[in-house]
Amino acid sequence: MTNERRYPVAKPSLTDLEEKYALDAIRSGWVSSRGPYLERFEDEFATHCAAATALATSNGTVALHLVLAAAGVGPGDEVIVPALTYVATANAVTYCGAEPVFVDVCPQTWCIDVDQVEAGIGRNTRAVIAVDLYGHPADYERLRSLCQARELLLVADAAESLGASLNGAPTGGLADATTFSFFGNKVLTSGEGGCIATSDEKLANRIRLLRNQGMDDRRRYFFPVVGYNYRLTNVAAALLCAQLERSQVMIMNRRRVIDLYEHALADVELLTPQPAAQGVEPGPWMASFLVGGPGETGMRDLLAAELESLGVETRPFFIPIPDLPPYRAHEAGDYRVARDLGMRGINLPTFDGLADQDVSEIARRVRLAMSAVS
Repeated sequence: MTNERRYPVAKPSLTDLEEKYALDAIRSGWVSSRGPYLERFEDEFATHCAAATALATSNGTVALHLVLAAAGVGPGDEVIVPALTYVATANAVTYCGAEPVFVDVCPQTWCIDVDQVEAGIGRNTRAVIAVDLYGHPADYERLRSLCQARELLLVADAAESLGASLNGAPTGGLADATTFSFFGNKVLTSGEGGCIATSDEKLANRIRLLRNQGMDDRRRYFFPVVGYNYRLTNVAAALLCAQLERSQVMIMNRRRVIDLYEHALADVELLTPQPAAQGVEPGPWMASFLVGGPGETGMRDLLAAELESLGVETRPFFIPIPDLPPYRAHEAGDYRVARDLGMRGINLPTFDGLADQDVSEIARRVRLAMSAVS
């Protein structure tokens, strides 16, 4: 494939606008964790999420940790987490000294199974973290009803679902608190970065306190609690202001890419696209497919290797967290859906800069690769 274009699985969309705003932040001298771009981004992102408040953080993982810590989650507490997600979701619980309790995901959405959440609630349960896996919002209507009845904190890990909606409501306002990631492969990026959206004023104030080393905002260098340095820089916020300004076009382009893949590969029997529940508009983070039928264990990896030789980078689905060494004490649970998805799922190149002909070419190579492994 030396004479053909190689396609990475992800690539950030950066333009003159990002350069302009970042340079402006640098020239202003506001390069650290205060400055006008931070204020602007938090205001605009809160509006984007239909939430009262947005609080920028240094990355998405610490955003999760801050929410749990601000809610008082600690040793002896349990937090229900889906078995299939990026490890950061469980790590944030562990940082608090609490115990993650894993439950399986639903085959119809790939998101946390609400029935299993209900069955998993115990006397030490303090919170539920729902993950919008590969951009698909979880069933927040049922989760909110369940959590409100049990007086549990509901957290949405929306690292992958920016641009998604549930029954017309945007990601960011569907839970008690919602966390986002702006890592380099996300829909919006500042390289690293994160944010918390919430309409709970008391929780937001506690998050602000902990985010800034625990310093009282009414008395400089007075620290009533032990906090964290989880702040975002003004330079990173400048990038995010530019990204947010361009977000509608970027989301539209990524959605176009995914739609083209699904249309071009619709007749490939051994590829199944990501499902979408009624009322859901998934966020266009990654074009996600399952390879082979239920229980297939090797075809996905063979396909990925074949595509790599054809110049197409892919990425596998996450390994279920109970199968990872730090969390294997939990592996006795029944996570059959998570394990099946983890073995069969593959992500194809998805980014703003892919033209229609690029997607058609990648789809052609996928067909070629499938013929070699099936």
